[in-house]
Amino acid sequence: MTMIAYVGPDLPHDVLAATGRCSGPLGWNVDRAMPAADRWLESKFPLWARSILQDWADGALDGVEAVVFSRGDDAAQRLYYYVCELQRQGAIAGPEPLIFDASTIARASSGRHVEAATRSLAQRLGVDAPALAQAIARTNARRREAAPALGEGPLCLIAGTPPPDQRLHDAVAAAGWRAAGPTLTQTWTALGPPVEEKGDPFAAVAAQLHGHAQGGRGFYDRAAALTDAVAQTGAAAVVLWFAEEDEARIWHLPAQRKALEAADIPALVLTRRDWRATGGEAAEIDAFLKGISQ
Repeated sequence: MTMIAYVGPDLPHDVLAATGRCSGPLGWNVDRAMPAADRWLESKFPLWARSILQDWADGALDGVEAVVFSRGDDAAQRLYYYVCELQRQGAIAGPEPLIFDASTIARASSGRHVEAATRSLAQRLGVDAPALAQAIARTNARRREAAPALGEGPLCLIAGTPPPDQRLHDAVAAAGWRAAGPTLTQTWTALGPPVEEKGDPFAAVAAQLHGHAQGGRGFYDRAAALTDAVAQTGAAAVVLWFAEEDEARIWHLPAQRKALEAADIPALVLTRRDWRATGGEAAEIDAFLKGISQ
């Protein structure tokens, strides 16, 4: 059975689940050597994207039929076009690249655009309305599962650029705090709120996607979203970590800092950081959290 994988947030997970062949997001290793990707990609591509392209060049993805890229993330969108061009030139082979044209502007035309993109992807993947309706019911059951408990003790929320793995969370834990906040993979795999199970399943999936953006190109109040996350998790501190290549989320930093100051939540701001988090982040997080009286 050939499998389908994906890259990026804001994707129709119910459609992917309906195929019965979705293996989840592509993985990466930001600590590896990536000689082929270094030849083809400019410096502003994040390391996770370089690692994916290196896997593509190495033939590690040859067992995958297709990879769905999200237009909801700048790096994912640009990587899609690079893969298409490299395949056209015969430089790489591998899976068929597909693009999901996520549109997250809060207006009716954007919602119609998402619905058209959802129908188009479903048709390409062979998903009809009955199969999608069944997948929505199954995926909604997963959405309603209780979130795991975060344990006891003071909690620090990690926000900003979703980190590539748990290394920032480990730094928080090493300082004696609990860590919350999604990694990049968790952002990509987030299912969002339940999808309406009555009526047209394609329209229902599109409506949920249009109203629940996760990617860097989402049009929503990120300062309000941050303070909401603080309230929901009970965080007593926040680490705002921004990767060097993340040129979208950093624009919201001033508003986020102002919102945290108004809420009297101490924050450590780490900007223009390497994806490997080798710039002394662990020591900075340790000093920041140990300097907060509880």
